[in-house]
Order: sequence, then structure tokens, then C-alpha cells
Amino acid sequence: MLEEIKNLIYPPKCGICGKLNQNYLCARCANQLEKEAIWEIRSNKNPSTFFDEEMAVFPYSPMIRKYILEYKFQEKAYLCDVFVNFIIKNQKLFKKIQSYDIIIPVPISKKRDKERGYNQSLLIANKLAKKTKLNLVTNCIYKIKHTTAQSKLNHDEREKNVQNVYAIKNQQILKNKKILLLDDIYTTGNTVNACSKVLLEGEPKTVGVFVLAKVI
Repeated sequence: MLEEIKNLIYPPKCGICGKLNQNYLCARCANQLEKEAIWEIRSNKNPSTFFDEEMAVFPYSPMIRKYILEYKFQEKAYLCDVFVNFIIKNQKLFKKIQSYDIIIPVPISKKRDKERGYNQSLLIANKLAKKTKLNLVTNCIYKIKHTTAQSKLNHDEREKNVQNVYAIKNQQILKNKKILLLDDIYTTGNTVNACSKVLLEGEPKTVGVFVLAKVI
């Protein structure tokens, strides 16, 4: 009922062009995104990493970069609906996500959360969990200290920046479960790798990584 009232007062619009649309993404804008999408699903064979599989929707192209930066830094949290409704249109990726038991967003520091007003990965993970019936878990991995934004650092600095930054609790929730770790951007992979290493302390069956965009 509350959702219906909200839609009457604020009719759903395409988050990109502003055209009225119940799915927050019109056909024209969805077509533009489709031309960018890579829909990557691949096994991870790198022995220096701690996750088994990685998925990416887009390359980190100029257009996608623009939308993600607006989503993260320009208070356009509504773009979450655009991303999620686009993701679930791809049946192969949708089914792959459904094969997991738990979805966990990469945590941000309390300071960053206060500055931004939301965790961009948590918003997407929450909506994807509802669409796929996965269990959203936000009380296992957490960030124990505030760090410099990865985007401001070079390759070597990024690796050092995420060392000993994440910790785990309530790890019994993860035991023998298939865990999907969600982040917005995969650049060097240091963030998701550091988080995956910590998640392995909970003895999950497997850890997969899902990102909106990947630098390729």
C-alpha cells in the first residue's frame, strides 16, 4: 500500500532519461546499456586471489563510469533501480546469481557512509537479494578503519591500502554456504580480494565476486 501511494506521488521514471517507466529503465536507455554490457562470467584461476568466480556486467567505459560516479557521489541513489532492473534482464547472469546462497556487499567505513549517506554496494545487493531470493548478510564482514579512496591511489598503493582493513564476525553464518560478494567497480581487484580472504575464515563452500563494472 505504501509503495502504491509513493508511486502515485512520485511516478517511477527511467533513472537515465527521466521518462516515465515502471521499471525505472526505458527501452531506449536499456538498449544503450545493452550495447555496453559484457555479461562476463568466468572462473578465477589466479592462485594469488581468494575467490573462485567473477562476474561483471559492464566494462568501465566512459559512459558507465559517468553513471557510476553519479550514483556514488552525486546523490543519485535512484540509479540503483536502473542497474538492478538491467541486471535481471539477462537470464544467464540472473540464474548464476541465484545459484548462490548468500549475497554480501563490500562494506564501507562509518565515515564514508556518513559522508555519502548510503553504501552504494549495499543498495544494489539488497535489491538483488529480493529479486533472486538470496539471503542478504550485512553483519559478517566489516571495515575496521577508514581508508583513502582506492580511485585516488596507484596500483601498489591500492594493494597496501586494503591490507588489514576488513574483519569478520558471526562467521558461522557462512559455513558451507556459497557466498557472492558484491562491489561496484573492479579495477585492480584488491578490494574484493581482501574481502574474500576474510570471508574464507568463515569456511564457506565457495566465494564468488560480482561487480557492476570492470576495468578491462
